[in-house]
Amino acid sequence: QENLVESGGGSVQAGGSLRLACAATRHITCMAWFRLAPGRPANEREGLASICATSRTIVIGDSVKGRFTPSRDNARNTLYMEMKNLGPEDTAMYYCAADGFLIDPVSRLRAGAYYSWGQGTQVTVSS
Repeated sequence: QENLVESGGGSVQAGGSLRLACAATRHITCMAWFRLAPGRPANEREGLASICATSRTIVIGDSVKGRFTPSRDNARNTLYMEMKNLGPEDTAMYYCAADGFLIDPVSRLRAGAYYSWGQGTQVTVSS
């Protein structure tokens, strides 16, 4: 189990932006962002974006494509996600996930593919 620490969540108005960060203690092959909407069970975590090995292998979920941009600083072992044009539907707990194996691209937005999870950072968007 890796130690993952998320930060950057907060409360913003619709149309606003936030930048999330997920810091790991060492380099991990695949890292990803998920979110869980309020009141939803844990098995409904939505995969948002994943970066494996290098920034050239990025997978972004359709629901956030064009608004959310993941990036990764391998020197700092940190995963980021720029979120723009936020709406109330983006209100959720955002989680960082990681796995030491190179996950098949078709599975990179599936929660079950990841072994380690952070505690989450809350994002609240008001209308």
